[in-house]
Amino acid sequence: MSDKLILESILLLLKSTTEVYVHASLESSNKTVHNTFKSCLDEILKLQFETFKIMNDYGYYKINNIDNKTIISSIRKLESK
Repeated sequence: MSDKLILESILLLLKSTTEVYVHASLESSNKTVHNTFKSCLDEILKLQFETFKIMNDYGYYKINNIDNKTIISSIRKLESK
């Protein structure tokens, strides 16, 4: 198994876990439970960012910037609806 595939799997798992903690913190029955899930969410977000940075540094996760014309065009389309 390649490093890229391993890191992609880790990132996918962290993203899924993030969603679980978001919903858990939103639906907490009391402040203590909410704070516990929020703390877990913060840690998962840190791990997710660290994993992303490693992938980006090794060229496994490319970020494509969008040019301003495309952004402005999209905004105009949304505003016209």
